[in-house]
Amino acid sequence: MIRIQFLAPPEGGLQGFFLEGHAGYGEAGTDIVCAAVSSAVYLTVNTLTEICHISPLSLRVGEGEMFFRIEPKDEPACRDLLAGLKLHLTCLEEQYPEGLRVGYLEI
Repeated sequence: MIRIQFLAPPEGGLQGFFLEGHAGYGEAGTDIVCAAVSSAVYLTVNTLTEICHISPLSLRVGEGEMFFRIEPKDEPACRDLLAGLKLHLTCLEEQYPEGLRVGYLEI
């Protein structure tokens, strides 16, 4: 199962996410849930870093995991893209509850 925890400060907003795991919905290389999640998170991170020129506080990518965190000062500039990612992944979770779990981590 893929687990994604959105980093949420007490005052609201989103300051990144931690993603780990594999959906297990299909064979490696053909898993549509993994592909959908990977595509969405890479689109979001690449847009924020390369198009919006946000320098992340932390960005780590490994096999089956990604950690992305922005500085609090960058939250307004990142708000819409991170909210869109959360919406997209929440919809995928509704379609594939056995493959994806979306949650929140208070920071």
